Amino acid sequence: MVADAGPPIALIAVGIVLWLAVNAMLAGISIQTVGLILFLAGVVWLVFEMIQARSVTRRGVVDEPVAYRRRGL
Repeated sequence: MVADAGPPIALIAVGIVLWLAVNAMLAGISIQTVGLILFLAGVVWLVFEMIQARSVTRRGVVDEPVAYRRRGL
C-alpha cells in the first residue's frame, strides 16, 4: 500500500509560501503565523501517512511454510 502524500505536500507548500513570502495582517491575525501552522500541520500529516503506510505493509506479510509436492520416481 502506498502512502497518500499529495495533500500533506500541498499543505506544506501553501504553508511555506504564506510563512516566508507574505508579510500581512488580516484582522489582527498574522498571515505568517497561519503559514507556519499550516506548514507544521502538513509535516505532521506527512509523517503520520508514512508511518501508517509502513505499518500496513509490514503487517500484511504472512510467513507460511512452503508446501512441497511429492514426485513419483
